[in-house]
Amino acid sequence: MPSAVSGQSLDSKTLLLKTAVGEGGGQLQWLRMLPTVWGPGGSVISGLCCRDCFKAFYIHKFRAMLGKNRLIFPGEKVLLAWSGGPSSSSMVRQVLEGLSQDSAKRLRFVPGVIFIDEGAACGRSPEERAKTLAEVKPILQAIGFPWHVVALEEVFSLPPSVLRCSSQEPAAPDGAYKAAVDNFLQQQHVLGAGGGPGLAHGEEPLPQPRAQSAWDLQSLVRPPAAAQTEALSHLFCSVRTLTAKEELLQTLRVHLILHVARAHGYSKVMTGDSCTRLAIKLMTNLALGRGAFLAWDTGFSDERHGDVVVVRPMREHTLKEVAFYNRLFSVPSVFTPAVDTKAPEKASIHRLMEAFILRLQIQFPSTVSTVYRTSEKLAKAPRDGPAAGTCGPRCLLCMCTLDVDTADSATAFGVQTASHLSQIQSPTPLTETGTPQGLCCSPGGASRREDPQACIAEQLCYGCRVNMKDLPSLEPLPPYILAEAQLRTQRAWVLAELRDCLIEDSEDEVGQS
Repeated sequence: MPSAVSGQSLDSKTLLLKTAVGEGGGQLQWLRMLPTVWGPGGSVISGLCCRDCFKAFYIHKFRAMLGKNRLIFPGEKVLLAWSGGPSSSSMVRQVLEGLSQDSAKRLRFVPGVIFIDEGAACGRSPEERAKTLAEVKPILQAIGFPWHVVALEEVFSLPPSVLRCSSQEPAAPDGAYKAAVDNFLQQQHVLGAGGGPGLAHGEEPLPQPRAQSAWDLQSLVRPPAAAQTEALSHLFCSVRTLTAKEELLQTLRVHLILHVARAHGYSKVMTGDSCTRLAIKLMTNLALGRGAFLAWDTGFSDERHGDVVVVRPMREHTLKEVAFYNRLFSVPSVFTPAVDTKAPEKASIHRLMEAFILRLQIQFPSTVSTVYRTSEKLAKAPRDGPAAGTCGPRCLLCMCTLDVDTADSATAFGVQTASHLSQIQSPTPLTETGTPQGLCCSPGGASRREDPQACIAEQLCYGCRVNMKDLPSLEPLPPYILAEAQLRTQRAWVLAELRDCLIEDSEDEVGQS
């Protein structure tokens, strides 16, 4: 096989795709896809491929990521988190093409799309937000999937149950996925034989998306309440640093998506995190003190929520590949300003780490790939200790297992020592009867005497504790966070009181029984 670049012969293992994109000015136009491609004998040649081969390569990576993990079963409802950006738009296009009749390996799940309007957190005016929604609505209507447009202000009306980890289904045994696919194909074949129009053997009709009426469209894009918009703006204005703002925005976004998924029966959520973004996120989370949760934050699947699993099928695609694909195949997207838009490089840890990785990628083209491949080696093993393998206490915000405990660990010592020294108070004054003042038997007695901010800090992981230090007061937080924190504090106090009152059986009584 002659090489289109150097004229050398290439064997079947060569990664060079040598078909031309087209002809312009009498010369072949090539698309540079990969930074380096290995040729025969270990030589390095330029990575070039044509339009058709690039599309096949791009689609294959998306389908292979879903196929080898086998987490999404046939007929399962999947919510596509679409932000309007390039990666999430490309993900929606891949799902749309995978559900078409012409697809070789058709996708068999039932998709839906969610778009979250974050304009209030970014300080945008109502007119600018309305203009963005006017651009978003035609794209969602053209996709044809059931869609949900939700304003970020709705976090102020979420129930406290959104912060509770629901029971997770046990892992499916070997062969369960293949059995589910065969059962799904058989059911669809029976339905087609009973009156369906001309379905071939083994071919199933795709679930048709529900058409939304004009009344539904108006109800879904209604503006949020002015009080909620003001409360959200006040919350983000009260945060001191841009790093804490970005982390808080991501946390509230995840809570809102999780609530919508549970309310509408979605068991999976797809996000458009690309390989480049995950590499940046891995280094950023290390700097933020979230190293214990890298396997969940950057892996293909995130099962921390229990009944709703977050999957990242775009994690094999780089931002460069996404940009080429969207440009070549006219994938529509909507630009929405973020919290860090036009921010300087050193304004936050996120911006600084992004600039560091991208600048290093220019000088060393394998930087993103190396960091990304490192994240694939991280295992989701339970922590050592008595709580390993059990559903222990979880962080109030990110809902991960707490990485700060009473064990002899560097994290526990660094976090708890400073907080303990700052919370040392004078001894409780005694009343005339000699009993400590303020003690009562009510369940809320102990929680009322403690500092609310300290109570919430005890329910946070190390990374979330660091971010909460940039929030001077807890009053701007959404009510569901404060309500769940109070409920956990009261529950812990009641369990401690009951543990002191329980009468343990002696060894003699246990032996006689």
